[in-house]
Amino acid sequence: MGAYSLLGLLPQSARAQPLMRISTLLEGDPATLIAERVMREAYLRLGIALEVQAMPGERSLISANSGETDGELYRKMGIDKSYPQLIRVPVPLQTYEIVVFTKLEPFKVEGWESLRPYKIGFVKGIKIIEEKTLGMQAESVATMHQAFTKLDRGRSELVLANRVTGLASLRAHQFQGVKVLLPPLASFFVYHYLNKKHAALVPKLSEVLKHMEQERTLQRIKEDVLAGF
Repeated sequence: MGAYSLLGLLPQSARAQPLMRISTLLEGDPATLIAERVMREAYLRLGIALEVQAMPGERSLISANSGETDGELYRKMGIDKSYPQLIRVPVPLQTYEIVVFTKLEPFKVEGWESLRPYKIGFVKGIKIIEEKTLGMQAESVATMHQAFTKLDRGRSELVLANRVTGLASLRAHQFQGVKVLLPPLASFFVYHYLNKKHAALVPKLSEVLKHMEQERTLQRIKEDVLAGF
């Protein structure tokens, strides 16, 4: 049974198409592209167009929380505690893994505290990294490219980032000699968030995303995006 009949909605051609403006992090990395393609398809099945606006990480959350944009493309569970006007669509879009990138000799990663001796770089607005490195020698930048440029020039010793995001940036900008240290510092699902003014869309998006998951559309989108990096 198709998504339209599941939801009792008219096809897009039979109605004016509304628009949702959703904010997200600046870089078009694989994780962002996966989330964008998944949500674009989910909104399309509801007869809604999606416009994604890239912003610095903190600005993206503020915009979604204030209602300037209609929501946040993807964030971890619990972000609504700090941004109470956001409501989570409770179907995970993908798994996010925070790992250590470095040009140093490999060392054993034993949780966040094992990073305290080092100069750390990361992309501003990734809340779990901001929280876990509070009080450490940590400095945020606007983009992953900037974070790896600082690492390459010896101005930082570690970069903390989502594994697939970091690997894509390394390949795209041809940084040499950077290693990934394991195990991951954190592994968690990420979710789509809407401003509360769109709360009525949450159950509809949930139903569509569950259907997409069952038909393996989410997995196909992930594989297709990662094949291009």
